[in-house]
Amino acid sequence: MFSGGQDGILRALSTADGKQIWTFDTVRDFTTANGVPAKGGAMGAPGVTVAGGMMFVGSGYTGLGNGRGGNVLLAFEAGQSQSTR
Repeated sequence: MFSGGQDGILRALSTADGKQIWTFDTVRDFTTANGVPAKGGAMGAPGVTVAGGMMFVGSGYTGLGNGRGGNVLLAFEAGQSQSTR
């Protein structure tokens, strides 16, 4: 199970006991695939999408203007500890 928060931290939780097993701090600058600078921030709705062995999550799109602003879509591959660019 994955959970993103207003603090910009993406968390993976065990479905067996709910314990945190992985975190990724999205509040930082990212170099994107097209070279446009982007920054992570708070994570609101929608949540994480998992498809084809990849996990996608938006960071910094708060919708109502609350939380940490930003503008990045992150993609993670299964077993990968860092975001793809």
